[in-house]
Amino acid sequence: MTDIIGEFARVSGAFDQPTLTLLHKNHARVVITVFRSVFTRDGRTVPSAQLHSQVETYLDQLRAAGAADVPAASGRDLCLRWMRGQWLVRSIEDDGTEVYTLTSHAQDALSLVTSLTRERASLSEHRIATIINAVRRFNRDANPERSARVEILNSEIDRLTQERDRLVAGGDLPEVSADYMLEGYGELLHLVSALPSDFARVEEAFGTLRAQILNSFRAEDRPAGEVIDDYLRRIDSLMAATAEGRAFEGAFALLRDDELLLQLREDLSALLEHPLADDILSAGDRRDLRGTVGLIRRGIDDVLARRNRVSATLREYIQTHNTVRDRELDSTLRQLDMELSRWMDAAGPRSSVSLPLLPARIEMPHLRERFHRPEEDSGPPPLRDVTADRPGDLSLEDLLAQGGPSLDQLRAAIEAALTSDDPPTSLGALFETLHPELRRPVEVLGLLHLATNMDGLDRADEVRERYRTIRRDGAVRELLAPLIVPRGRRPSTASDEHVA
Repeated sequence: MTDIIGEFARVSGAFDQPTLTLLHKNHARVVITVFRSVFTRDGRTVPSAQLHSQVETYLDQLRAAGAADVPAASGRDLCLRWMRGQWLVRSIEDDGTEVYTLTSHAQDALSLVTSLTRERASLSEHRIATIINAVRRFNRDANPERSARVEILNSEIDRLTQERDRLVAGGDLPEVSADYMLEGYGELLHLVSALPSDFARVEEAFGTLRAQILNSFRAEDRPAGEVIDDYLRRIDSLMAATAEGRAFEGAFALLRDDELLLQLREDLSALLEHPLADDILSAGDRRDLRGTVGLIRRGIDDVLARRNRVSATLREYIQTHNTVRDRELDSTLRQLDMELSRWMDAAGPRSSVSLPLLPARIEMPHLRERFHRPEEDSGPPPLRDVTADRPGDLSLEDLLAQGGPSLDQLRAAIEAALTSDDPPTSLGALFETLHPELRRPVEVLGLLHLATNMDGLDRADEVRERYRTIRRDGAVRELLAPLIVPRGRRPSTASDEHVA
């Protein structure tokens, strides 16, 4: 009876884990489908607004397809509900972007569903050989007797030496069956798919440890020196403080070996180039296996970044923690509680106290924004004498000649030409009839600007017209501009100075 009760307690604890609660929800199929569609191995984080929109879009598509048990809440409400279920976690990136990430519980559920969607044999030669090799390797590394380890190594050396000599002598290469390759690829994919949840579990362990340390700092009433010493002692053993951290520390010793990762990459490439790989692996499976090394590197970087953020957060808390202020707040809250107890003893059942929702505004006189600075009492330095650098005298006509176009006079000239009985053949012809003071190069720009915004003129972009301008000093300069003619007049009837 005791065994069954204990077993029931352990099973109940397992069913209370967020992984199984997710799989046993009414909307489990929809939630798992959305998670698999949104979160990928290369996209572990999704911005909050984007996820809210994607969830609503996917739910609409599922409803249109006739799927059952589709929740009716908005994308934001569902994400908040999934956060409470410990399947999503929301955090702030370094650039201030709010993102969602799957927890290790949700990733375990996705891995379980993925393993069930893959076809795998229940028993095979590959599986038995894998178990035998794993047990043999485990015994070789853990056997406490020196002679036993030496015997195991000698047997492996003899076996490998015989196989090498046979192949060097021209022996036949044993062919593997398709079932053997299928089982091997399935086990590889299963092991690789578990890596994201393993890394996420280590990150969550650091977050939990951070919360525990902060809570202990807030609860303990000790001198600041003792709090800092405790913080430094804990931060030194941060990696070894949890089972996940100790496991990651052991794996990290292997994962930071570049030669080992290079060997892993080469072995995976050889397996993907196997003649049977195209018939067994899908495009997604090949992509997952090919990105294994990148997945491992990203997982290590994410765990180390989380550890550094935990250290930075705790260090900032220690530096900004004000014990005196916390004690003043605690004393004020205690006084309020004491006064509330006194009032409850003397007040009737319908008594009330009117309290303002916001504190009253404090009327403050104008405060000075600038204060006395002795160096500003002295007067400004005397002006420098620039008489020798004074430019020559300029008349008003000289200044006007160097200015912009004379728009008023040009507008009057265009309007008079359009209303005359014999209008000019083009805008360039009109420019030739203007006074020399209105034929400066800058006047061409003003003339084109006015012509663009006036009715009665057409522009021929394929034909250009030459403008002969006269500078202030009498120099002549020719400019090319689009041909502009009065409306209704064909460009071919214009002046002979046109340039095609």
